[in-house]
Formats: sequence, C-alpha cells, structure tokens
Amino acid sequence: MSGESWKEKSNPLRTVDDAGVDVDTGKYTGGKKEINTYLTGDHGDIVTLMEQEWPEMTTEFKKLQREQYELFCHKQHDYGPGNISVGTQLKTPEEIKMSLTGLWFRMNDKLQRVKTLLMNDRESAVKDEPLEDAYLDVSNYGIMATLVGRGKWGK
Repeated sequence: MSGESWKEKSNPLRTVDDAGVDVDTGKYTGGKKEINTYLTGDHGDIVTLMEQEWPEMTTEFKKLQREQYELFCHKQHDYGPGNISVGTQLKTPEEIKMSLTGLWFRMNDKLQRVKTLLMNDRESAVKDEPLEDAYLDVSNYGIMATLVGRGKWGK
C-alpha cells in the first residue's frame, strides 16, 4: 500500500470495464463490475471504512457494547469479583482453570438455552428474558474469560 490513506484516495471502489478489466490496474477482475480495494489488501483505517459502509450495523454494535459494559458494571457491583474467581486470588494455574471452567459452564448453560429454543422453534417461557439476553450473556462471559486469562480479573 502506498503512503496515502484510504481517506486520501478519491475512489476506493475501482471501475471495471465491460470486459471485466480494472481500468486503473489493467488486471482482469473475474467479471466483477467494481473492486473494493479494502477487500484486496489495499486499505487504511478499516474501522472508519466499516462505519461508513455499514453505519447502522456499526452504530448498533457500539451501542450493544456500551449496554453490555453497563450491565457488567451493575452486576459486578452486586456480585463482586469473587463470583468469577470462585473465591480465589487467581494466582495459580489451577485457580485460573477453575475460574475458566466456571465461565465455560455459564456459557454452556446459555448456549444450551439458545439451542433448545432455536432448534425446537420455542418462545422463551421465562418472562422478561428474551433469547437476545442469552446471546449478550455469552458475549459478556467471553470477555470475562479473556480478562481472567489475561490476569486482569478483579484488578
């Protein structure tokens, strides 16, 4: 990639002629009418690109992350870090493994619920706990497991 960023380029989507040849490079494109240079390795700030190409999706993603973070903070305020560290200091490999195993069980419970509801075309019987909540819980448990693995849990 040259020193210029994608923002500095006049058109990240290259035009292709009727024969399927990229008018900028002269290369055959397999018949595609446009080549997105970001998908071919000639890209700059991928976050900005994604936010421009899919603004609703990326905005909602960030909103969900914030909601999950706030839920995490509220729950950890109530539980404290001991629920995930299983009352240990997470200093030995055994303590870390026990914590990660506990998180695996929590994730598995949520995933089994998702599987049961989806595969059997069932609606949630638990009031005020839609299927979406299980997806979000699994995501948060994954982040918590990463924090444990990185030695940052409870610090």
